[in-house]
Amino acid sequence: MTTDSVKVLGVPGSLRKGSFNRALLRAAIEIAETEKIPMTFTVAEIGDIPLYDDDLRESDGFPAPVTRFREQIAAADAVLFVSPEYNYSVPGVLKNAIDWASRAPNQPFADKPFAVMGVSGAMSGTMRMQYHLRQIAVFLDMHPLNRPEVFVRNGKTVFDADLVLTDGPTKQAVAKQLSALVAWTRRLSAR
Repeated sequence: MTTDSVKVLGVPGSLRKGSFNRALLRAAIEIAETEKIPMTFTVAEIGDIPLYDDDLRESDGFPAPVTRFREQIAAADAVLFVSPEYNYSVPGVLKNAIDWASRAPNQPFADKPFAVMGVSGAMSGTMRMQYHLRQIAVFLDMHPLNRPEVFVRNGKTVFDADLVLTDGPTKQAVAKQLSALVAWTRRLSAR
């Protein structure tokens, strides 16, 4: 990791193009640039990762989309998960991508710092999903950024019709989390 910029892999937990969570990830990237937060982003696309099947991995190795995702994780200094909450938990598409990427050898999540944020249409702001993702990260040997947390409630009220984040307090919360992720990543890399 350079002292100039932290390389962040943004991982959206939704495949929908019109997703509030994809919009929040785009907003985070713009906020980092506008606020001159020293980070660069790569966005992972996980929609082409097949359903996890270890028979497939054992017979043919990792599918190309999985290899790409694993390489993106390995190349990043930190990971930012931006995901909705489905049925009080992590969306299946995100869990599937994590399950594939976390297989041996050279599990790329190990020792990576990460942050998580999410948007919901209700009042929970993805709290349960974030808690479950943190539990998964324990097994992955990742290092969570504990604070500040970003739970965006009532997504329709903070984005405009073009999915542009318009809510000032939400922008501030995102900026604080991104700045904290940079500091946390640098702190861990100095160990």
